[in-house]
Amino acid sequence: MARFTPEELQAARDRVVPDVVADGLRVLFCGINPGLMTAATGHHFARPGNRFWPVLHRSGFTPRLLKPSEQRELLSYGLGITNVVARPTARADELSAEEYREGGRLLALKVGRLRPRWLAVVGVTAYRAAFDDRKARVGPQARTIGDTRVWVLPNPSGLNAHWTAETMAKEFARLREAAEG
Repeated sequence: MARFTPEELQAARDRVVPDVVADGLRVLFCGINPGLMTAATGHHFARPGNRFWPVLHRSGFTPRLLKPSEQRELLSYGLGITNVVARPTARADELSAEEYREGGRLLALKVGRLRPRWLAVVGVTAYRAAFDDRKARVGPQARTIGDTRVWVLPNPSGLNAHWTAETMAKEFARLREAAEG
């Protein structure tokens, strides 16, 4: 685990991590919020132990394992990354219910503007909180945002022990197949 000085921690908490987006993406992946490592580096899913990048590759979305610093390469594959909540925190449980709701509202506006084919929210708890859908499960959702379909994926954090990298890759691959269809 990276150690931050108090000054580095404050700088990370104050940083806005830019989205990796373009109009008309195949899939817009949406994390919960930036962690402190992501905020410090400016690269999404940057914390060692986060399985997003390996799972993205294992599921067939990318032809090779990308490093967080190569995140802009996702655009060439019709993929992008954003977050439900922009505020960086050490842990997602530091976010309030209101932040999730407001994040869901802003995310819906962003999706309406960018019009990706699929919005993939990475984390069922975040999706439930952002869109007030207590019964949501991992997989495709009935909800759409304009013409954009919604899929909930498991959270790739190393703290999510319910899902292995292999079972996550299978779920990501289900989305990839749907996005290619």
